[in-house]
Amino acid sequence: MKTEIFSSAIYNRNKITFLYGLNKITLDPYFISKEKDGRKVIYGKLFNSSEIRKFEYQRISNIKVLKNVKFSPIIPILAKAV
Repeated sequence: MKTEIFSSAIYNRNKITFLYGLNKITLDPYFISKEKDGRKVIYGKLFNSSEIRKFEYQRISNIKVLKNVKFSPIIPILAKAV
């Protein structure tokens, strides 16, 4: 269930909010992955920050997709080596 919610939010570029432990997180979701030990994680950019963080599925609850709030991915521009 979480994977479908996150996948839809990533595809549609919707911000999401959820509880992570006792903390409320607002996130621009970017990528879903699995750790070497098999735990699922989601990567995303924190609201009002340039920090990209990883969150473990098992600690995420109360997910809400903010359908009217879209985001644009930040793509770093690297200088060309000459």
